[in-house]
Amino acid sequence: MLLLHGVAVTADLNWFGAFGPLRQHFRVVAPDLRGHGRTPLRGRFRLIDCADDVAALIETLGLERVIIVGYSMGGLVAQLTWQRHRRLVAGLVLCATARNFRGSRDEGLMSLSLMGFTRAMRFNPFLPLMGSGVLASAVLGQVRHSGLRSWAHTEMERTSLATTSDAFEEVARFTSHQWIGDVDVPTAVLITRSDHVVPPSRQRRLAAAIRAVSVHEIDGDHGVCLDAPGRFGDAVLTACRSVVVDGVPG
Repeated sequence: MLLLHGVAVTADLNWFGAFGPLRQHFRVVAPDLRGHGRTPLRGRFRLIDCADDVAALIETLGLERVIIVGYSMGGLVAQLTWQRHRRLVAGLVLCATARNFRGSRDEGLMSLSLMGFTRAMRFNPFLPLMGSGVLASAVLGQVRHSGLRSWAHTEMERTSLATTSDAFEEVARFTSHQWIGDVDVPTAVLITRSDHVVPPSRQRRLAAAIRAVSVHEIDGDHGVCLDAPGRFGDAVLTACRSVVVDGVPG
């Protein structure tokens, strides 16, 4: 399993609740995407570069073909990795994500508002020095455990607000609606039922567009991975196992 995190967060923050359950059944690799966490960024942030990074990592580690699990923005990178490097992808698990983030604002798509905020922040001369912790509550929603909230802020501070601004713009421009129906590997979609960032209706449209798909749902907001890590980990494991039969994808 290769796990891809969402915008502004790190692999550890996004997937810590899933590491334990997944490691009982799979070999797990979870990188910080370029510009996020501990991975540097050269130039502007682009989703296609992240997909190419994923392919390079798979080949460098000699993994041959992998199941790619993506959360939110990581789900977009997972889709692009299949489109650009199909021979490396054995299956997909797409969590809290969509085919695109375009359309009417009345769906409450927070990413558009966040993109407007980060665009405005470009005029701040201190932008390159600022971390993304300021966006923690907007991206993750309510996190009831104070210790986890504090850790989330610290982890998000590892990613510059400039990178996050570029990432939101990339997410807002992304669309896979013209080719996502061509996905030919076993796929699972994990829907976050109370998501204020990626409306569940968009997540369901993603699932409906894919032919060989298993649909799973979990109660929670976009930050359910942090607010309920145990339930999230179990849900991710169930979704991952649904794309594997007798130890083989499919």
